[in-house]
Amino acid sequence: MSTIDELHNEGVSVWLDDLSRERLTSGNLQNLVDNSGIVGVTTNPSIFQAAISNGIGYASDIAALAAKGKNADDVIFKLTTDDVRQACDVFAQVYAETGGVDGRVSIEVDPRLARKGEQTFIQAQKLWETIDRPNLMIKIPATKEGLPAITHAIAHGISVNVTLIFSERRYREVAAAYIEGLHKAYEAGIDLSVIHSVASFFISRVDTEIDAQLEAMGSPDALAMRGRAGVANARVAYGAYMEIFEESNEFLKLQKLGANVQRPLWASTGVKNPNYSPTLYVDQLVSKNVVNTMPEKTLHATLDRAEITGDTIRDSVYAGQRTIEKIIRLGVDFDKAMIKLKNEGVEKFEIAWNELIETVEEAMS
Repeated sequence: MSTIDELHNEGVSVWLDDLSRERLTSGNLQNLVDNSGIVGVTTNPSIFQAAISNGIGYASDIAALAAKGKNADDVIFKLTTDDVRQACDVFAQVYAETGGVDGRVSIEVDPRLARKGEQTFIQAQKLWETIDRPNLMIKIPATKEGLPAITHAIAHGISVNVTLIFSERRYREVAAAYIEGLHKAYEAGIDLSVIHSVASFFISRVDTEIDAQLEAMGSPDALAMRGRAGVANARVAYGAYMEIFEESNEFLKLQKLGANVQRPLWASTGVKNPNYSPTLYVDQLVSKNVVNTMPEKTLHATLDRAEITGDTIRDSVYAGQRTIEKIIRLGVDFDKAMIKLKNEGVEKFEIAWNELIETVEEAMS
């Protein structure tokens, strides 16, 4: 039994955090499904920027679309939706075998719309209708403006991957938006069982930010807390998940009507500090009903060396809270740091998208 199999047995779904046309056409993605236990894929603006800038497999389509008078935005929309549709087809069997829980492929709305809720929802609808696959998930950022878009998308039967979540507080707002959408979907006569959602928490970026502050303090107590914030923050978020989706009467009533829980998803699970175990954000974040979306490097490290010792979250939620409290007592403004990370995340994806537009425009000229 591989470590990926062990994770699956503990209730963890392993998705790949990468997609490119080369992965699709070479059979690499299918091979990862068949031989590595991958049961889903996530994409984001940075991933598409890297894939299309690399150029493999895209040149002829770009030239053909340019000849038809399409602009760069049109070309990017076509290239990315084609790739995601094909990936959805790769995972169709997994989707069927898991009853729609896995076999999921995520595509993000244009990051330039992160602060424009109504336009985010409009594009979410367009992506959903264009790709036209039941195992699709639309990624909507967890900005304040994105919350109503999450509700509207769920209310229309669109499965949503809520991205760029850093704080427990924002996660609770995201969960509330999801539940409100479920209520509206039910009132509209939509089958709740076909609607799925995940809430994506970015893990390694939390450690990068908090570690920098702890190192600036320089005291033995501060340095001793390095590398602990990311896992602790995720465990606290899982505690909120248990409260909302396992203990709340409101959701239990929806569940009886067919609603699915909104699973926590661990994103940004590649360690940034080489001194940390490459599987830190894998073996320390194991519990049922979670997704771990891994860069391929983390996937290989997990297959090679991860030690899965059972659930490492449910009995550690309180310890996670204590860890964050210790960090705060040292002088770290944790809430401010999470807001900073969310704003930087939105900005980084927008920068990547603008770079992608420039790349496509050059290829079209």
